Amino acid sequence: MTRPNILFIHSDQHRWDAVGANGNTDIRTPNLDALAASGANFDHYFVQAPVCMPSRMSYLTGQYPSRTGIMNNGPALPENAVTLPAVLGENGYFCANIGKLHFLPHSRRDHREKHPSYGFDHLEVSDEPGCYEDVYRNWVRETAPDQLDHISLGLPPAAKAWRDRMGIVETIRHASRVETRPVAFPGRSDVTHSAFVAERTMAFLREHHRQQFFCVAGFFSPHAPLVSPQECLDLYEPSKLQLPAFPEDLDRSSAAPEYRDDGLRLARQGYYACVSEVDHHVGRILACLEELGLADRTIVVYTSDHGEWLGEHMQYGKGFPAHDCISRVPCMIRYSPAGLANGLRISDMVEAVDLMPTLLSLADVPGPNHLQGRQLPIPGSKTELRHSALTEGPGWKSLRTDKFRYVLGKDGTESLYDLRVPLGDYNDLAEDPRFGSELAMLRKTLIDRMVQAEVQLPADASY
Repeated sequence: MTRPNILFIHSDQHRWDAVGANGNTDIRTPNLDALAASGANFDHYFVQAPVCMPSRMSYLTGQYPSRTGIMNNGPALPENAVTLPAVLGENGYFCANIGKLHFLPHSRRDHREKHPSYGFDHLEVSDEPGCYEDVYRNWVRETAPDQLDHISLGLPPAAKAWRDRMGIVETIRHASRVETRPVAFPGRSDVTHSAFVAERTMAFLREHHRQQFFCVAGFFSPHAPLVSPQECLDLYEPSKLQLPAFPEDLDRSSAAPEYRDDGLRLARQGYYACVSEVDHHVGRILACLEELGLADRTIVVYTSDHGEWLGEHMQYGKGFPAHDCISRVPCMIRYSPAGLANGLRISDMVEAVDLMPTLLSLADVPGPNHLQGRQLPIPGSKTELRHSALTEGPGWKSLRTDKFRYVLGKDGTESLYDLRVPLGDYNDLAEDPRFGSELAMLRKTLIDRMVQAEVQLPADASY
């Protein structure tokens, strides 16, 4: 039996509405738009954690963060974890990861040391752009050594603190790290981290196109700092970019510059430029797939690990309580034999934990018992539709339905937001007696979800 190849492209911090195909008229994403037009666009797709590591571990193991035990950035994924590549590898797939994986914390380790395989046969892991001695720096050293001093976007604060504590002498030249303003990449456009991911992914496809493969292309962008080639920045005139809406009673006149109109537009220019650079390289990878004659027998996935506030709720970055701009991300899947084609738009609520069981099913590979997701509602499937999406963090859970968001803290604190009204996610209604029945309903729904998510280990003997 010939199983499909799987090309799994994921970016970092890409919010759902930062794609033209999802209704954004400002952003330029022609290749992602084309992927949506030739595949299926899941436009109510929610991740299970609002930060990188637990989210990636969740959808690449098919388990909720409360099941993996990893609820925030920092803990490493156990080396014996049953991952998607581990299951596929046992069924004849050659599995590779190019670029960001983030199963290990990147700030407190030596990136020259051997990385656990996690089921991958081929690893080229680079979790941050240019600030560590890793395969990305080695690639630039080999292909364009005169560009080495230009590729670090800045040492992450946690890494600097760890290196200072350990007395590590820094040998890499780092740029000053700017989080919320656009910065032009100081080197050549063909040596950015996104270019590296694309070049090495295409090299893998050319070398292994006669094998059955699962290939992950892990982009770092559009994660801050908002650094991209000048030509991507030039796609956007800040003054013409639309501003997010805010409640009328929210006074931003005395806020920090990044929360006032000019700052919000500059942040959007930088963020959109980073998305457009990823889009450009996604187009190159998909063109390579076509050239090799693999497009018709390869499942192509594009998604992200979480979104970005981008100034909404007077915040940048990501985290609690997982507003839609954080928990709702793009998900496009193209595979014509399964009916995932021709611009199919699926608006049923789905979760990132549903990806692993879906891909295994499409590949006709039996899934392990620990999977907590269910098959996505693709044509011909008999999967039970979801009516809520769960996002988890340390000490809290957020439940998103088609009408409300309900948030519960470990101290019993509750929040309730009515998403049927404009800017409803700014107004907590948990104490409003008019919404008592809705609060009780969502409280019960969360309890039901937690019971349904239980997975028991099989007994190995009778008691």
